[in-house]
Amino acid sequence: MFSVLIVDDHPPFRSAVRLLLERDDFRVVGEADDGEAALDAVRRLAPDLVLLDVQLPGEDGFAICERMLAATVAGHERAPVVVLTSGRPIGTFRRRLARSRAAGFIAKPDLTASALAALVAGTTP
Repeated sequence: MFSVLIVDDHPPFRSAVRLLLERDDFRVVGEADDGEAALDAVRRLAPDLVLLDVQLPGEDGFAICERMLAATVAGHERAPVVVLTSGRPIGTFRRRLARSRAAGFIAKPDLTASALAALVAGTTP
């Protein structure tokens, strides 16, 4: 299906998401624990999709999303970014999400391979 980069500062969460996605034929090509590592990984790995936590050390996920989508990866379309959060309801982020260029939002407890595939349907190359 899609190659995915997982960006979250909690290793147990990244491991759980990796297992969840790989079980449903997503190919996890990398993980990152902060925004700078995520930007580097996008350049190196050119994933089809990025799962990006809102709450990261340093710059938040929305700022990293904008930087990520502004960067050009030679010979590869920009990967859609799906923003993830666990601690707050979507209403908390509705304005920022509407202004961002993220492909969408999924609360961590609602993350499934089918929900992710449905969200990004038609947005990947």
